[in-house]
Amino acid sequence: MTTRGRDRPDPGLDAIMRERRQLINLAYRLLGSVTEAEDAVQETYARWYAMSRREQDAIESPGAWLTTVAGRICLNLLRSARARRETYVGEWIPEPLPERAEWGGGTPADPADRITLDESVNLAFLVVLESMTPAERVAFILHDVFCHSFAEVAEIVGRSPAACRQLASSARRRIRGAQAPARTTARRADVVKEFKRAWEAKDIDALIGLLDPDATAIADGGGLAITFLHPIEGGEPIARAWVTLADRRPRNMALLERTVNGQPGLVAQQDGVTVTVFAFEVVGDRIKHIWVMRNPEKLRHWAAAG
Repeated sequence: MTTRGRDRPDPGLDAIMRERRQLINLAYRLLGSVTEAEDAVQETYARWYAMSRREQDAIESPGAWLTTVAGRICLNLLRSARARRETYVGEWIPEPLPERAEWGGGTPADPADRITLDESVNLAFLVVLESMTPAERVAFILHDVFCHSFAEVAEIVGRSPAACRQLASSARRRIRGAQAPARTTARRADVVKEFKRAWEAKDIDALIGLLDPDATAIADGGGLAITFLHPIEGGEPIARAWVTLADRRPRNMALLERTVNGQPGLVAQQDGVTVTVFAFEVVGDRIKHIWVMRNPEKLRHWAAAG
């Protein structure tokens, strides 16, 4: 799109479209869904281009305007999502992301479509965000992750800057309360490799040794794929469940080490198609949480990831 109307060039188009990557990154952290993030950003641009050129030119900072509109759209989506998830089949897990090299599968992706992978998109962090109120989540992400002032956050949330400061502070306490001690990526990768090796060998004792006694495994099939509907709690029950999974694994299924949301994870592929993504939280030298994504609608960015 390079013109407005019939023959009127739009000199600001490139600058406006350069904001897209930032908006996608923001919306994904707010919503935990690439699909919903893309829809929110598309709606944001639709509102921009619904304005006249005069209205656009009157906006001092188009980037700030786009962020404000995208933030409000995401806030409304978060509020409605709570009601929608009451009818969701089984547990709801944020949509997992492939590592950058895998983004978009076999076709080179537009860099603007990629989510910047850092600690604020690992699954453990996103799951904690799910426990927050919509206003807390928006205030925290905008201020602590994207460095917006509380005055700017207030415009989006519809509360005073002081109230937004309190929202972010409350969210920060939740994050600190759920944060695991830091571990190097190499050590986390070693633990996941050992887990894969023990799983493939059906070595239940080794699996139990790698799992925290209070570990939890949660699966998301969305009613579209077979999986366990309720969380499995305890290292030993999880180990036994994973041995059962190994017994049932089809011959044409491969288990691969992959990066999931910037962290070491595993991917199950059947005839080259990703059917399951496993994300892990490693605390100390043991696995504290396993998230299993089976919902095919949340695996579309993994479709051709190798």
